[in-house]
Amino acid sequence: MTYEATNVDDYVAQLPEDRKEPFSRLRSVILENLPDGFEEGMSYGMPGFVVPHSVYPAGYHCRPSEPLPFISIASQKNFIGYYHMGIYSMPELLEWFETEWADRDLGKPDMGKSCLRLKKMDRIPYELLGELSSKVTMEDWIAFYEKSIRK
Repeated sequence: MTYEATNVDDYVAQLPEDRKEPFSRLRSVILENLPDGFEEGMSYGMPGFVVPHSVYPAGYHCRPSEPLPFISIASQKNFIGYYHMGIYSMPELLEWFETEWADRDLGKPDMGKSCLRLKKMDRIPYELLGELSSKVTMEDWIAFYEKSIRK
């Protein structure tokens, strides 16, 4: 689904009523746990948490005019998407996440690359996603990203 939003509050205001509370809660959990330095804003048409150009002027190598992405969230047709670039690119972080997910007896996670598809609004593991959001500092993300794109 696409929303004609220029800022995060506009995006949230356009969500279907049954998505507003879980989406807003997920956004709050991310903001409460995200390490210092990341900024919230619109990125690729969805709310994102990025390394700002003021810190990393080169931006994202695929689109330098965009800040370096880290986490994004979006309301899709059948789910809320939680996109975490770290679980896509850092095998040890993905392994930690999958172990923690299993330990919480949440069933098999519905995932694809960086995307975690949250289909059951009443079973979103907010605490786990908050912890995941806290695992990588901005400095560590920049260092990992730079090392990865030089390969």
